[in-house]
Amino acid sequence: MIEITVIEEKPQLVVGMRRRGHYRDIAEMIPTLFKYAVGHGAKIVGHPFFIYHESSSEEAKRADEAGNAEIEVCVPIAEKIPENGGITCYELSGGRMARTVHKGPYQECESTYTRLFDWLQENDYQITGPIREGYANDPREVAPEEILTIIYVPIS
Repeated sequence: MIEITVIEEKPQLVVGMRRRGHYRDIAEMIPTLFKYAVGHGAKIVGHPFFIYHESSSEEAKRADEAGNAEIEVCVPIAEKIPENGGITCYELSGGRMARTVHKGPYQECESTYTRLFDWLQENDYQITGPIREGYANDPREVAPEEILTIIYVPIS
């Protein structure tokens, strides 16, 4: 059984990268973003995020299959750093969020999402913005069954 809590997430300064492609591109985008941030003297103050911009799981599946999913990754930083054409600094909004943690391989997150969406419906919550996945540990450093994905859903 997964635990779901409602939290108030604070806004946070992030360095981010956004493009269209396949969700598998996240694995390449995050290290690229870290390298850019560290190379520009950024102090990393949290785990990286992926932000879903598709409005449903069906839309996300279609976009991924077509290679035109809107993919955004970001990393929280302490102070603004220089931007370039593909990398920006901005404040990621905060607010009221439903939060849960998936433990295990990324490919097995679907059951956690299903339970989370059922819980939102059972408790009369509405999704009010893009869903975020926070990657709490590095899959290159932990076994697949130990990977932690924190899921944040903006709600009202």
